[in-house]
Amino acid sequence: MRLKRRQTAGFAKLPVLGMPFWKYIPFLVLAPAGGLQAQGSLRPAPSAKLAPALQATAARKSSYTVRVSVPKPAAFQQWARQHLPAARVSQPSASPRTLAVSGLNAESLAQLAACPLVDFVDVSDRWAREERQLNNSDLSVNAITAVHARFPELAGQGLTVSVKERPFDPNDTDFKGRVLNQGDVTDAPSSHATAMATLIGGAGNSHPLGRGVARQVRLATSDFARLLPDDDQQLAQAGVTVQNHSYGVDIENYYGVEAQEYDRQTQQFPELVHVFSSGNSGTQASSAGPYAGLAAVANLTGQFKMSKNTLTVGATDPSGQVAALSSRGPAHDGRVKPELVAYGEGGSSESAALVSGLSLLLQQVYRDQHNGHLPPAALVKAALLNSADDLGRPEVDFVSGFGQADALGAITTLRSGRFFAGAVAQGAEQVFQVSVPTGQQQLKATLVWSDAEAPANAPRALVNDLDLELVSVSTGQRWQPWVLSTYPRADSLALPARRRPDHLNNVEQITLAVPAPGPYELHVRGYSVPQGPQPFSVAYEFSPQGLEWLFPSGSDNLKPGAANLVRWQWNGPAATARLEYRPVGRAEWRVISPAVDLTQNRFSWSVPDTTTLAQLRFVAAGQLFPTDAFLIAQMSAVRVGYTCADETLLQWPRVPGATDYQVYQLGATALEPLVRTTDSALVLTRPQMANRYYAVAPVIQGKEAEPGGTIDYTTQGTACYFRSFRPRQLVTDAVTFDLEIGSTYRLRSVTLERLGSGGYEPVRTIAPVRQLELVLPDQLPGSGRYEYRVRLETTAGQTYFSQVEEVYYVPADDLLVFPNPVVAGTSLRLIAGEQGEVRTSLYDALGRLQRAGSADGAINNIDTTGLLPGVYLLRIQTQNGRLTTRRIVVL
Repeated sequence: MRLKRRQTAGFAKLPVLGMPFWKYIPFLVLAPAGGLQAQGSLRPAPSAKLAPALQATAARKSSYTVRVSVPKPAAFQQWARQHLPAARVSQPSASPRTLAVSGLNAESLAQLAACPLVDFVDVSDRWAREERQLNNSDLSVNAITAVHARFPELAGQGLTVSVKERPFDPNDTDFKGRVLNQGDVTDAPSSHATAMATLIGGAGNSHPLGRGVARQVRLATSDFARLLPDDDQQLAQAGVTVQNHSYGVDIENYYGVEAQEYDRQTQQFPELVHVFSSGNSGTQASSAGPYAGLAAVANLTGQFKMSKNTLTVGATDPSGQVAALSSRGPAHDGRVKPELVAYGEGGSSESAALVSGLSLLLQQVYRDQHNGHLPPAALVKAALLNSADDLGRPEVDFVSGFGQADALGAITTLRSGRFFAGAVAQGAEQVFQVSVPTGQQQLKATLVWSDAEAPANAPRALVNDLDLELVSVSTGQRWQPWVLSTYPRADSLALPARRRPDHLNNVEQITLAVPAPGPYELHVRGYSVPQGPQPFSVAYEFSPQGLEWLFPSGSDNLKPGAANLVRWQWNGPAATARLEYRPVGRAEWRVISPAVDLTQNRFSWSVPDTTTLAQLRFVAAGQLFPTDAFLIAQMSAVRVGYTCADETLLQWPRVPGATDYQVYQLGATALEPLVRTTDSALVLTRPQMANRYYAVAPVIQGKEAEPGGTIDYTTQGTACYFRSFRPRQLVTDAVTFDLEIGSTYRLRSVTLERLGSGGYEPVRTIAPVRQLELVLPDQLPGSGRYEYRVRLETTAGQTYFSQVEEVYYVPADDLLVFPNPVVAGTSLRLIAGEQGEVRTSLYDALGRLQRAGSADGAINNIDTTGLLPGVYLLRIQTQNGRLTTRRIVVL
């Protein structure tokens, strides 16, 4: 599916509109650096045309590279050639009005800022950083596991996501067969990028925890060394419909060239969804902008996150509470940021990745229902924000935005067709009918539009201003959107939302608690549309009273003997219910808790240490709310018994209660069933051994559990039966070998063999073989170097040999010197049967000292370089004073 470019008109002149909090400061606006200036003109003073970071470093750097926003590129380039001959001008983006200028010093930077042909001078690329590492993944928090269980056909097929940061590992088995231009990735892979790609689109080939949101999506990588949007045509040609940005820079609070360019790109490609992490600076304060110096507000990490048409996502913990380090809003002009939060125990990077994956599933739902057409990004955003579960202060706030992402709710919105699309011009209105059934706890509607890019450094980013209003047809009563105070004080920013017109955001949301049944109208008006008509999307939902289980579902596998968070969605007043459990097939239900608060939507359950098909249920006011039957079972870990030339033995421990086992092999992109067996072992034939990856899942009461970890049988350290064969000590006065084998399957005997004058001779034989770890001793007649191996014989008459191992047998009161004779120039080895320092002296036949030294090791070397052929005497004195003389022949 290719992205479609939208043709847009040129920029029209913007009306002069104030920020909502300016009513407290009549006729004044906040300048980007936090100062005040008269509202009579939109053109700022030259210093105000510099980005905050450039103002902070003015006259302190010797060289600058900047980006400039210019209304007339050709005229500016002519001016630059005349006034800045040493500077170099280039075009870093698809927009001709964004240019890069390099080779500037402090004086020429000031000259550039004073140029009347320049609207704004912005920073160039900064050093981006990944926003925390993946610690844990729990797809049940945002109801993603519920989506997988109910709609297994939704896996992102036919769509492509781009992960913009460092490259992910293209050879990760969870991405097998789905990485675009895999050979183009030459840099070392990033573990952070690999984790983000796994959360978005991991297939779970390595382990169930390696399963992402859209497990069949195609994956592309991009480099965040360039902070501007990627090239339009390259994204379109690759078919990218979602791009994930889990990175940040320092806190930046202004609408810069990067934010402008992202808004421009989403205008050109209306279906392209950009998802940004909010950052992990939630406790810090901004150093610039209207909210400078206010702790724990307005601390998003990067001006590109100020863009209007993208999604910025904050992080919650597993309980759904916003993490302290998750960056918060508002944006520089008071807009709601982040718009959404999602689970990210390691930081907002993970939260953004989950929402990117969910955006892909929403695109797939719409595409499959609309003849292959993709939804506008505004509709994806509307569905996500409208279905989000409210957190923190009621309705919207600057900490969690519109709430916690709810995958099941968002998917249901699009599958049920609960959305509208339209376009309005200045002063025009569109009306949509909604019929509310009886017994609803809430009616919610969200309006989203992709707004035209504003001028860089605009004090207010909104260009086209639409209004949403809910009207009861029966009574004529009207409801306006929820709007927050944007006045730059901490207590004002923490005030609850109020109903009033919103002239700041390109997202507006109305909720109505316990709506009366009957017809309603949603009115969308063009309040101020200088660049119209303006397309928009509206999503809505009802919330009937009741309880819906989210986890566990019928496809889930809970780990026995461990705490698991079970989750549900409760719509209704505060209530408690009795939580019960039973193994399937038993009539009796066991009480887990007599009174669970249903409004918490989660409960930590200590799962019994058993293996069974089971159910949970709530009992509330005579009503029963059961789960589907789910499994409690240990996952089967596969190990290799042996890997021989013609066959490989896979083994796994038996799972109590399992009737049989499903063996999987890795196919072109995902695990595929190979064979089902009642045994706990499987012999792979030589053709099957061409596939290196295998996993096993137990089958319990007819239901298949999740497979355990997938192994590459060639890397498990097991050869043809042998796992290890080694002497306990290389130099020893008691020879003992430790042997570990992978399996006793078809094994008849194990024999330790020693090399003698006539070849290898048997020393000790064990038959039958019942253990995987064996101890093999030997008794030797005298000091010397000895070689050993192990011979295995199978019931089929096959013979296998281990590698050869050597030992030096030296009793405590003896010495071993070899080789003797020794060729001059090679090392003469000395092995003592006792510990400690050894002193050596080498004399020729006339008694002249030729070599002297000391050593303190098991095997010591004496250099013979330069010695003439002949007979020598080697005197050896051990640490305990014992003196020994050996006759040495040098050849």
